[in-house]
Amino acid sequence: MTTGVPQPLGSSLQQNGCNFSVYAPDAEKVELCLFNEAEEEVCRLSMPGKTGAFWHGFVPGLLAGALYGYRVHGPDNPKPGTAFDGTKLLIDPYAKELNRPVIWHPDLYQGDSQFMVPKGVVINDDFDWQGVSKPRIADHERILYELHVKGFTRLKSKLPKLQRGTYLGLAHTETLKYLKSLGVTSLQLMPVASYMSEPRLQEMGLSNFWGYNTINFFAPDARYAADSPVVEFKTMVRELHRKGIEVILDVVFNHTAEGGVGGPTISFRGLDNRGFYLFEHQHGEPDYERSVNNTGCGNSVNFDNPETLTMVLNALRYWATEMQVDGFRFDLAVSLAREHGQYKHSSAFFKAIYQDPVLSECVLIAEPWDIGEGGYQLGQFPEPWLECNDRYRDTLRAFWRGDAGYIGDFATRVAGSRDIFCKGVRPVNASVNFITYHDGFTLEDTVSYAERHNLANGENNRDGHSHNLSCNHGVEGETDKADVLAARQQHKRNLLASLLLSVGTPHLLAGDEIGRTQQGNNNAYCQDNALNWLDWRLIDEQGTLLRYVRKLIQLRKKLPILTALNLHDDHYWHNSYGHELHWHKPEGGLLHEADWHEPANCVLGLEVFDHGNTHHPDTQRIFLMFNGSQYPISFLLIELPKGQYWYRTLDTASDEGLANNRRIRAQRYLLQPHSISLLERRFINGS
Repeated sequence: MTTGVPQPLGSSLQQNGCNFSVYAPDAEKVELCLFNEAEEEVCRLSMPGKTGAFWHGFVPGLLAGALYGYRVHGPDNPKPGTAFDGTKLLIDPYAKELNRPVIWHPDLYQGDSQFMVPKGVVINDDFDWQGVSKPRIADHERILYELHVKGFTRLKSKLPKLQRGTYLGLAHTETLKYLKSLGVTSLQLMPVASYMSEPRLQEMGLSNFWGYNTINFFAPDARYAADSPVVEFKTMVRELHRKGIEVILDVVFNHTAEGGVGGPTISFRGLDNRGFYLFEHQHGEPDYERSVNNTGCGNSVNFDNPETLTMVLNALRYWATEMQVDGFRFDLAVSLAREHGQYKHSSAFFKAIYQDPVLSECVLIAEPWDIGEGGYQLGQFPEPWLECNDRYRDTLRAFWRGDAGYIGDFATRVAGSRDIFCKGVRPVNASVNFITYHDGFTLEDTVSYAERHNLANGENNRDGHSHNLSCNHGVEGETDKADVLAARQQHKRNLLASLLLSVGTPHLLAGDEIGRTQQGNNNAYCQDNALNWLDWRLIDEQGTLLRYVRKLIQLRKKLPILTALNLHDDHYWHNSYGHELHWHKPEGGLLHEADWHEPANCVLGLEVFDHGNTHHPDTQRIFLMFNGSQYPISFLLIELPKGQYWYRTLDTASDEGLANNRRIRAQRYLLQPHSISLLERRFINGS
């Protein structure tokens, strides 16, 4: 072994061997361990080079496929925060592939942990992209579709057995055909980076199915691959891109699977415990025996450390370039922008991404909160970030289950939440609108359960959110009562129509379009079973709902007046045109200040049209009517000039949900209870 070079970090295959470099600033000795295919250690080499905080060496003749890990030696002293332990095999933080999943096993961890810890794989980055490039979806056209790689195809019988629940399962022609027919533009994949289930879950016979417990930021998890995770992941991305579908990764940089003080030493802790993690302070000094827990997961990654920040940026750049993903959704994103404990709108993390020529072009979505002090920061991320808008979810759920006093907030959310994402500062698509997310009730359960049912999670039903704003329509859970089932279907149609006709970026949870249930479990993170696997054996009402969602998505794509809304007083874009948006009362005329504050008021109309160009045949004019009451409401329609007529294209009171483009000949429109109707202006006889 020769000295090698300190950059780049990780294993770097060269023509005549492989260079290794790892960050361990306070270590006394670093050993590179090489293994054969049976994971038997074949040699242990002391890293001969050290440049500052980086240990490095070059192994001549080493080829792709070689397995490796590190042993790092130094003091193990809790008081000053060092946690070196030469008996623990460590995963290289920059490993691009691991040879198997990371699975906690207490017996194998005791003493020498090499039999528990998977090995890094030296990889060759060559891959045939076949000329396929990123699709570059326009911001106003993006429709997010959140899914779990395994859960989405695990029960898809039309796929080969070995591909079900894998990256290649998402790349299969049957899966691609479904996604294209649905009409979504962007897959938001739940975490695919290598992770480990929490030891307490293992002890209960459960696992962290969702994967929000990362142990390596670069390597795609081996659970979802039959052979090489890197090659199969790239194949998935290539085939999705070939169909014009974006790939957005849910990434977890806020904490790691090593947990708080006393947790296992698997990677970061054994290299630089004080640098990679945050610790509480006492009398102005760090207390290395108490971890900061802004995440609720035991530890918090230290973004005040330049090397930690560099590693995360390198990981993002790797996924965006070598793996060709289109963007990222950042779990508990506030933690990434904390400096000295406080969230900073101009943090080093934001600045680094803003100036980066690769990352600044990616789709960037924030979960704008964590559980630390000042952790709720909705609306406070810099442009061009998108943000998951939980106020949208709560308002829409409350309005459609019949809660009083929500009409003003409902209108604001549907129109793009410009009270949160200010006009002239943030684009209209900044709000990621969602009714459901992976954490919480599915759409089916939102209309079927009044309470959470999480006993299967082993925490006596204490876990998961208790404020669900859900409604069971008189029966908790499954029922065969026709009236209850009909009410639930209409409730779902209202929520879905509101979502896909709102201003902002819509987010759909996979399975909501086919009525997927988790049987009332609103925190199914630890259920690797049918609760999380989509059942593709559809009954009639599920097929009806699927057709409805497909048509809704088609309808959204035909309405740029909503998806690219440009209000004449919104100066984010400088264009020669703009749109007008008016809110109407059923009896005619615009809503006044008092109407917005009337608690019992839950009926309103929304008119949107091109400002100053209303009579041109190529322009759009729509009228949306919302009835959150239990009574039919007679709406006085806006009078149109001669040769122009209203056509009904949506009616959620219908079993199919969408009307057959019927021309409205009367001056009034009877809007059914708990329903939405959409009218579009059309020109007749060339007028």
